[in-house]
Amino acid sequence: MLVDTNKMIPITLLQKELTKRIREVADNGETLYILKNNEMEAVILPPQEYEYLQHLGELFEYFEIDALVKSRMKNYDPSKNISWEEVRNDTLSD
Repeated sequence: MLVDTNKMIPITLLQKELTKRIREVADNGETLYILKNNEMEAVILPPQEYEYLQHLGELFEYFEIDALVKSRMKNYDPSKNISWEEVRNDTLSD
């Protein structure tokens, strides 16, 4: 993953500059990467980026559902269908 090093900040510095940095994220729409012991610990995203990622996640779910439906339809045999009336009548007779 490529990360702009200018957008990285140690967590200790973030504690001192939190309001300023949050304002920068909101104004510039750029992500802020938070470091702890020189390792990425967290990420602060602008709302637009967060919403985009949420929608992207939903889109991947739709693709997974589509693949599942297609795999199940390979073995579909319409001649084995049971009508709703048959199901209902069978349930009522029990």
